[in-house]
Amino acid sequence: MSPHASLYQRRRAPHAAEVADIPWIPVLQPAEREYAVRQLMVTEAEPGEYVCRVGKPVTYWFGVIEGLLKMSAEDSEGRTMTFAGLPRTGWFGEGTALKREIYRYDIQALRKSSVCGIPVDAFHWLLDHSLGFNRFVMHQLNERLAQFISAREIDRLNRPEERVARTLAALFNPVLCPGVSDVLRITQQELAYLVGLSRQRVNEALAALQHQGFIRIEYGGLRVLDLQALRGQGWLVKPQRADFDL
Repeated sequence: MSPHASLYQRRRAPHAAEVADIPWIPVLQPAEREYAVRQLMVTEAEPGEYVCRVGKPVTYWFGVIEGLLKMSAEDSEGRTMTFAGLPRTGWFGEGTALKREIYRYDIQALRKSSVCGIPVDAFHWLLDHSLGFNRFVMHQLNERLAQFISAREIDRLNRPEERVARTLAALFNPVLCPGVSDVLRITQQELAYLVGLSRQRVNEALAALQHQGFIRIEYGGLRVLDLQALRGQGWLVKPQRADFDL
């Protein structure tokens, strides 16, 4: 396959292990599951490649099998606002798929990522036939609304420590990203892209959060020790000198 082939042209059927990692598959009845698995496709997105673009019509409902994506959009003045980071097992765009609208945000790969999709027609078939799938999507929509409200709040925070903490907390959402454990594999640069700060400011913020005992920096990522604190339970932190790297 040509390296210039589109994501769609690079699509393939999912492996059994990839299907097993999809969080909504277990809520389906056997016939529904059989139908859904036949419809699923997987593609590999390279770093910087766009999975969805503003203004394009929805064709699939997507999820992350492996990797990390960023959901963002530009305002009228050209400033970029990041709505969410999308780690493995996170599915997104259900509101757009439900209304069959054009995308109002960009989805971009921050690292090489395996992305799974189910056609929008199949998405609606599951809505029409599966009670379990309806409940899953309803919980997704409810949690996504809270996530977007939080993203607006984060965008207005001035303290880097708060912005980094709240962004990390969002990546550990058990509803939207059920496959993320208490360890997140992420680099400082990837986190900087999600937070909208420089790598140096993110480094300093992580050092402060570690000093407070909210996280522990580990090789290739970090471990969350106090998720409620990261969500903003009235904590205050002081900047610390950073002497580590992810």
